[in-house]
Amino acid sequence: MTGLFADRHIGTDAAAQRTMLDALGYDSVDALVEAAVPASIQVKPRATSDIPPAATEAEALAELRVLASQNRTARPMIGLGYYDTLTPSVIARNVLENPSWYTAYTPYQPEISQGRLEALINFQTMVTDLTGLATANASMLDESTAVVEGMLVARRGSKSASNVFVVDADALPQTRALLAHRAAAVGIELVELDLARGAALPDELFGVLVQYPGASGHVWDPAGVVDAAHVAGALVVAAADLLALTLLRSPGSFGADVAVGTTQRFGVPLGFGGPHAGYMAVRQGLERQLPGRLVGVSQDAAGHPAYRLALQTREQHIRREKATSNICTSQVLLAVMASMYAVYHGPDGLRAIATDVAKKAEALASRLRSYGLSLRSDAFFDTIRVATPGASRRVIDRARERGYQLFWVDDATVGVSVDETTTADDLAAVAWAFGLPENEFLGAGEQGERVLSFTDAAPLAGVPAGLHRVEVFLTHPVFNSHRSETAMMRYLKQLSDRDYALDRGMIPLGSCTMKLNAATEMAAVSWPEFSRVHPFAPEDDVHGYLAMIEQLEVWLAEVTGYDAVSLQPNAGSQGELAGLMAIRGYHRANGDLDRTVCLIPSSAHGTNAASAVLAGMRVVVVACDEAGNVDLDDLRAKIAAHADELAALMITYPSTHGVYEHDVLDITQAVHDAGGQVYVDGANLNALLGYARFGDLGGDVSHLNLHKTFAIPHGGGGPGVGPVAAKAHLAPYLPSHPLSQRKDHAGGVFDGGPISAAPHGSAGILPISWAYVRMMGAEGLRSATAAAVLAANYIAVRLREHYPVLYTGEDGLVAHECILDLRPLKEATGVSVDDVAKRLIDYGFHAPTMSFPVAGTLMVEPTESEDLGEIERFIEAMIAIKAEADRVAAGQWPQGDNPLANAPHTAESVVSDSWDHPYSRETAVYPIHTLVRTKYWPPVRRIDQAYGDRNLVCACPPIEAFA
Repeated sequence: MTGLFADRHIGTDAAAQRTMLDALGYDSVDALVEAAVPASIQVKPRATSDIPPAATEAEALAELRVLASQNRTARPMIGLGYYDTLTPSVIARNVLENPSWYTAYTPYQPEISQGRLEALINFQTMVTDLTGLATANASMLDESTAVVEGMLVARRGSKSASNVFVVDADALPQTRALLAHRAAAVGIELVELDLARGAALPDELFGVLVQYPGASGHVWDPAGVVDAAHVAGALVVAAADLLALTLLRSPGSFGADVAVGTTQRFGVPLGFGGPHAGYMAVRQGLERQLPGRLVGVSQDAAGHPAYRLALQTREQHIRREKATSNICTSQVLLAVMASMYAVYHGPDGLRAIATDVAKKAEALASRLRSYGLSLRSDAFFDTIRVATPGASRRVIDRARERGYQLFWVDDATVGVSVDETTTADDLAAVAWAFGLPENEFLGAGEQGERVLSFTDAAPLAGVPAGLHRVEVFLTHPVFNSHRSETAMMRYLKQLSDRDYALDRGMIPLGSCTMKLNAATEMAAVSWPEFSRVHPFAPEDDVHGYLAMIEQLEVWLAEVTGYDAVSLQPNAGSQGELAGLMAIRGYHRANGDLDRTVCLIPSSAHGTNAASAVLAGMRVVVVACDEAGNVDLDDLRAKIAAHADELAALMITYPSTHGVYEHDVLDITQAVHDAGGQVYVDGANLNALLGYARFGDLGGDVSHLNLHKTFAIPHGGGGPGVGPVAAKAHLAPYLPSHPLSQRKDHAGGVFDGGPISAAPHGSAGILPISWAYVRMMGAEGLRSATAAAVLAANYIAVRLREHYPVLYTGEDGLVAHECILDLRPLKEATGVSVDDVAKRLIDYGFHAPTMSFPVAGTLMVEPTESEDLGEIERFIEAMIAIKAEADRVAAGQWPQGDNPLANAPHTAESVVSDSWDHPYSRETAVYPIHTLVRTKYWPPVRRIDQAYGDRNLVCACPPIEAFA
């Protein structure tokens, strides 16, 4: 192909590809891929396409500007868990827009992730301090899904045998809808009660949700409900506003067992609903029930404090159908931003912001009351509900005239929420919308206009004194040491320097596709027309967003061979769940209530089984043969055994072993013949795009990973987007939302239950994938696939004489990743897969995926973004490490004291006065001469994982620990 963006995105040029093809024995890249991909599933490039020809970077940005201009930049005062916020510029520039933070991978290699792990420890400390609970995890996907996870924690932690979960009638509407959808699948009965008005709990229940403050803004004391729930053996989940908790009693202080919510208003832009970092904290005794990721403090080989992911056996890769949650990601980049917002402002600054917010709400309320309007509650923090009998629409329309979005509750009630961005002039305009005279406000602005002053208002005037916070919070020095711009900038730089991200070098992770996230793709994320848009804004205010979303839905449908795409799932795990829930909905609509068995190959990604269980299905494992393919005989036997119960088969293509299975059409046909549906996991679409389509393989539904194949960055472990794509018969069961601007999509009307808190999920980062597809075009996407497959096969060929390549297809080729078997190395030399992974750090690399899907192996995926020089550097490192292992086997270095066993080596370790190792300091840190000028120095030595789990500490350690 010629020119354009694809030539910059794809790292290998024609000359490099010729070199690689010669090593493989193929005449062209197309010939290689066509040999690897079974001919029975290949598709030729379409003569006509819904994807327009590739645009230049300038053209794509210009088109995005047009779309952005179609979003009305109104002032959102809708609330319901989403607020406008001011992102400190030092955080926007040095975190959100900094590739050192947004191109990092999940911190599974903790020695080279100490910066983001420290930021996440700050996040966890912030959450535990504000909620008054013992342990917080490293973020959730959003508030509503966090509530669902809280419900599941309560079910596991309660001693009650009941299936009843009580939901506060004043919970957020999106949360109530999501709870209903998710609870039905796992047999939980929801009972909605007006808890604030004293509704009595049922005699038997396992949990209660209270919203604090309520969706209506009402602040009340849940202590009585908590006590009654505990007497019944139930656990209490409090969905709490973190900013409000700087002024209100914490959930821990009134006895809540679990606290959940969102950290969005801590400097994270609205983004039409996401991505945002949800949070979860639990009381002591429930920490091992926490879903998702948990960062803990351990120590390295020198005894120094070091951070790493704690209790990793909770990861869904390991627990599979026994997993208690299907979440295998978090929202790291957004959690970092929220934690740094707390570091930047400190406890006094956060309290001042919250006090100002409360004053603004009280000033507006007082003014409205003085003109005879009544409020639904006089106890509130930032949200009021105003009685407007028969006039709600008129009030909202008047507000829109002035550029403000209020919330229509019903014909007799309007909701107004204020935030840190709200000004006195905004309050005056809102008061005018309610009919107050414009010329009788309480003060004068700088230009002489009449404004509604809030400086003298009493915050929390209607809230009982017993609910005012007296507990201290954020006392750790990290939240009290970075008041100047200089100090904050240097702290962020210090942390990013401790990490390894794509801005340093290749991250060759199989299964997780760490490709380039180009700057032009990222540019529009920060534009206010995209970033400062409320997810429940009126349809007329978001035409640009809706047009972009529809275009992306159409493009993704075309490249996958499906009819409909929902972009609502905000992670791959949620896309899996949405697809399985669509299958569940389809079978139930057809009266097939007994179809609950989900067949899953033994090689599958762990979240497949966990998602199936959460969709109310029973997992039956299908064996794989020695080549890593689905065992057709076992599949047919399992289908025959469960023919009347078969709901679905989940299969990953290419397989989790990195191979194109030649029997895939036979597999899917056998399932369809038995009345089941086929779920094709889209994790490996990077090896298929442009050459084959899931819908043509017999797939009925798939999730895609936009953070893999479509260039959304991993952000250190999140954000992600996991759209669900389906054939027309499943489209009616794709996710809908009670507050969505529209139910009709390019592929039909979606009427399934919601899967995420916002109608369009993490819409704020969809401009990234839109720009990627727009600039690559259909031809560029196909070329990217070919380049990725070429790079993986080149590495496999170059390394196979040093490390066996575990699985290949019938033609000896792999897909976009290859599995290097290190088990023979361990047997011959004693050098483990861990040793190789840690030694790669000394060579300047992030390790490939370790021990997945096979223990004792490395799964390598170079992606299409890496150039031949970087690929050769990795190959050179792996060959050199094999030679080092051979020296151990030969007895030149002892097994327990050699460069691999002691890796990684810090600067401190090699400048120490004592050096009693049998290899030189230069061998330790400069095993290849080219590292001398470009060395990445890990900040800690190898971390003791077991020590951290035995001594579980998940909050900021005292400064003395680092002395």
